[in-house]
Amino acid sequence: MFDGSDYPKPLDEELFDSWLEKGRQSKISYSYLLIIWDEFESAYEAAYTEDREAIRTYEWFGESSTHESLVAIYDLYSESRISLMN
Repeated sequence: MFDGSDYPKPLDEELFDSWLEKGRQSKISYSYLLIIWDEFESAYEAAYTEDREAIRTYEWFGESSTHESLVAIYDLYSESRISLMN
């Protein structure tokens, strides 16, 4: 995943699948998986949220002034990628 030049590096699909499963199995009823790029670690991280409002606290990759930036959002249950207008 994320194999194009728009992304810093590819994301292993098995890792992505494990993040989806972890979010689904959480006792907190998360709805969304956020894929975050950590510039310091040069690695992707997972974050979870219950609602869309919390997503707005992240800056998008390429627009962020912090070391962490949002790369993609997925619905945990349909596995569809979510697009939010900034």
